[in-house]
Order: sequence, then C-alpha cells, then structure tokens
Amino acid sequence: MNFDRLRHVSERAELGERREAIMSVTIPEKAGSFKKFCAMLGTKNITEFNYRYADPKEAHIFVGVSVSNRNEATKLIKGLEKNGLRTVDFGDNEMAKLHVRHLVGGHARGVKNEILYRFEFPERPGALMKFLNSMSHNWNISLFHYRNHGTDYGRVLVGMQVPPKEKTAFRVFLDQLGYRYWDESKNPAYKLFLG
Repeated sequence: MNFDRLRHVSERAELGERREAIMSVTIPEKAGSFKKFCAMLGTKNITEFNYRYADPKEAHIFVGVSVSNRNEATKLIKGLEKNGLRTVDFGDNEMAKLHVRHLVGGHARGVKNEILYRFEFPERPGALMKFLNSMSHNWNISLFHYRNHGTDYGRVLVGMQVPPKEKTAFRVFLDQLGYRYWDESKNPAYKLFLG
C-alpha cells in the first residue's frame, strides 16, 4: 500500500465515521466574505476548501470541516444558515465526495488582474487567518484550493486579483507572511484549465 492509497483509505474512514462534514456554502462575492466565513467556523479544522470565481454576486464554495459526529455537522450547518449562508449538506452525497470535490473550478470569465500562487501553509490553527489578515482588503480571492494531506504543512493554491500598481505591496505581503510560495501565473495547466 502506498501513501496515496493510505490517504484515500483514511479519508473514506473519516467520511464513513462521519467525522468530516462536507458541504456547499454560498457566500457573497465580495472582498472579506471568505474571511468572515472562516471566522464563523472558529477553531474548527478545515479539511478542504475549493472555490473558483464564477458569478459577480455569489460565491459557491465546497468545504470540508472536521467534526466529532453527525450531530456536530448538523449543528454547524444550522449555525451557518442562521448567519444567512445557504448551505447544502453533502455528507451522504457519494458523487460530491468522490468526484465533484476534485472538479470545482474552471475558467473564470471577466476576472481581471488575476495572479496565481502556490503556498505551503503550516498545518496549525490560525495559519489561514494569518494569511487572510495579512493580505490587503483591496485584493479579491478569485480561486482557493486546499486539502489536508496529513503532513506538517498544507498545500494551498490561491488566485488573487491584484491591480498592477499594487504589485510591490503584494511582494511585501509575501515576504512578511513567511510561508513558502511559488508564482504559478504562467503555468500552462493554469492557462489551459483555470485562467
């Protein structure tokens, strides 16, 4: 058994034991909405997050969150809905769990000044909020993909709309953040499937 297969077995066990809530959440498509959503989750561990800009008014995100049981997942979903976020529970949706989670994305028409960066986030509470709190409120996240792989760092792909006049400020942000990163804006896979 190799590590990829072991990760798949572990992932399926978490789903089978209902220790991961898988859902779709609709948030407003505006700067700061992702940060507000993450703050609503509090200290819960995000196991997966997939998002790609598609509509100027609403963002549909695919998210996985660690929970201790099905009741906690139901409570989490009700809490999000109480805060005005339309939420669809995918806990029993095999297609969503096996396929859709890997296919969220596509080309984003009308997204201007998008740059794409790959990051290694430390796998510890607060790493995502540090990233969100450090970035400029003028930059919109247009793509975000993260999946917990059980290592000491998380692999994250982020698309951001950064106006050309703010490139210097963006480089300062990268240096002060302290996370390893790679510019993927010219990657042919991005150009063919996401750009």
